[in-house]
Amino acid sequence: MTTHGRDADGGPAHVLAQLGAALAARSYAVRGVPVRDETIRVILVDDHTLIREGVRVLLQAAPDIVVVGEAECRDAALELARRVVPDVVVLDLDMPGGDGESALAELRRQVPEAHVLILTMYPEQTRLVPLLAGGARGYLTKAAASRELVEAIRVVAAGEVYVRPAVARLLAAAVSPHGTAVTAHERFRTLSDREATVLRLVAEGYSGAEIARQLGVSTKTVDAYKHRIHDKLGLQHRTEYVRFAIEAEILGA
Repeated sequence: MTTHGRDADGGPAHVLAQLGAALAARSYAVRGVPVRDETIRVILVDDHTLIREGVRVLLQAAPDIVVVGEAECRDAALELARRVVPDVVVLDLDMPGGDGESALAELRRQVPEAHVLILTMYPEQTRLVPLLAGGARGYLTKAAASRELVEAIRVVAAGEVYVRPAVARLLAAAVSPHGTAVTAHERFRTLSDREATVLRLVAEGYSGAEIARQLGVSTKTVDAYKHRIHDKLGLQHRTEYVRFAIEAEILGA
């Protein structure tokens, strides 16, 4: 699967929407990407030593993945990638000496054989689309790394694109066939009345228990609504709820 094609109108937005739709149709939760016959050679690029150490330890459990180098800044990453030509570059977005987006562009230009997987603290809603358009083959938040990083590396090494399932659905829904971003308010209208109420209350700062009391339901039911909101809009943390609610202009509604 590739992001390099263009739609009939020549716009990349429709291509990204098609990519999101195709990824959303795949059963990420159960696909169980198998161990590869060939070793996947990976370099880690992050300016935090502890992060690199943690990722390296995590990947040691995968028999088909080997870390062949590490770098803490863009220039070192480019030099290392040119020298070892890895299968996958796991790339942070915030580094001294240049940001991850410029590093991505240079990696794609200088070492096109290497597939780049973004591993970052930023939620997908803030950075995903331009990075995919720029040639990244995958995007994963650090919060999800312990559960999904090994699988993401295997997918990216195979030349496929990896994003979390809910984000794939968000990508498919957030870009229209004509390349125009759907507004937050329009996305908000895809929620049921109860889901919309839960979203607004979370954004206003209420806890799950407080929302349950207000709605006369159990906390498990509130959690179920949150899961549906996550599936439809990709929201997980309260800060994401607040940002979305501001964009959708529904706080205090």
